[in-house]
Amino acid sequence: NSGVMSLLRPLLLDVVPTIQQTAALALGRLANYNDDLAEAVVKGDILPQLVCSLSEQNRFYKKAAAFVLRAVGKHSPQLAQAIVHCGALEMLVICLEDFDPGVKEAASWALGYIARHNSELSQAVVDAGAVPLLVLCIQEPEIALKRIAASTLSDISKHSPELAQTVVDAGAIAHLAQMILNPDAKLKRQVLSALSQIAKHSVDLAELVVEAEIFPVVLTCLKDSDEYVKKNGATLIREIAKHTPELSQLIVNAGGVAAVIDCIGNCRGTVRLPGIMMLGYVAAHSENLSMAVIVSKGIPPLCACLIEEPEDHIKAAAAWALGQVGRHTPEHARAVAVANVLPTLLAMYMDTCSSEDLQMKASIFTKRALKNILQKCTYLPALEPLLHDAPPNIMKHIVGQFSKVLPHDSKARRLFVTTGGLKKVQEIKAEPGSLLQEYINTINNCYPEEVVR
Repeated sequence: NSGVMSLLRPLLLDVVPTIQQTAALALGRLANYNDDLAEAVVKGDILPQLVCSLSEQNRFYKKAAAFVLRAVGKHSPQLAQAIVHCGALEMLVICLEDFDPGVKEAASWALGYIARHNSELSQAVVDAGAVPLLVLCIQEPEIALKRIAASTLSDISKHSPELAQTVVDAGAIAHLAQMILNPDAKLKRQVLSALSQIAKHSVDLAELVVEAEIFPVVLTCLKDSDEYVKKNGATLIREIAKHTPELSQLIVNAGGVAAVIDCIGNCRGTVRLPGIMMLGYVAAHSENLSMAVIVSKGIPPLCACLIEEPEDHIKAAAAWALGQVGRHTPEHARAVAVANVLPTLLAMYMDTCSSEDLQMKASIFTKRALKNILQKCTYLPALEPLLHDAPPNIMKHIVGQFSKVLPHDSKARRLFVTTGGLKKVQEIKAEPGSLLQEYINTINNCYPEEVVR
């Protein structure tokens, strides 16, 4: 407000180097504070001045100038675009070749903040020639430089398969894969994130990541003491598993499913989410893969997530995953039903129906999971309690399963009368001619008239 920006600008050209650096640092800190101040830096025509003096100044000035660019670029795509317009990318890329690791780090940081906004800005960073130099930076001995270079490669890869391919073509995967076992937790986070961002786009890219022999090494990350390492490790496994049954099978063979199940059991909150999703993707591919999740005792921790987690989106993910496990055959559905999941799912569904659209998604996932399991479930003791609470749109699936099993199973028919199930069916109001009415008729036809009466 006191007009400091216009006072700092001429100081960038001062004859005393420390004054230049300190002025740049002050501008960087102002711009870092919020987007209005960052915009003032752009409007004050300060960027061209910084960029022009970047090439001839010493390392302290370069670091301070790169900090200003990063502070301006982080706020919005428009501000990052302003940096690209004034020709800063070329200068930042030159800084990536600097002798001083601190300069490389500052430049890499600025490039990452520009690339993370969208694919156009990310493409501009690629076109400036940054990727091969970033791959060299992850091979440098300094941990801080490795971290930020890996993070920038992650930011570049995330937008599109083409951008990820550019990173792959520069040979990044092999170097990233070697660092999965690095003792530094922050570096591991960035490395796992970069590999996930590459693997998520397509089968081919996921296969390239797998070929770098990340299994079984990556499974150690699921036991890491750092929560984000766990989460990013599980995310990487999820991004690979989702593509094809073959990739999922490879993960199962490496012991990946058991490791993810352990991980879900031992942590809480959003750290669980990628692991839950991963189990759902694996189970969705085929009967055998779903059975692998069941045999590895995957159902109890998924049920635990349904009950323990307060967040809707985590509950919804667990419901979805259980639906994928149970949807294949009566045997799969029974494994889920025996764990007493159905009443919990039903209660969740009834609960989410009654509230606002925040839970729309949760409600859709829960309903779909219930339907998937119910349509295959022939284990009647698990279905019976639901007869008393289910709303009509779920009721038809439950009654439908009874109408499939009862005609062929005399023991189940007797039980159905003694537990009060048949009585409950008589109380259901069904539209004449509806599917539900047909199911009820089929059930009633299994019994003598006087019993039904």
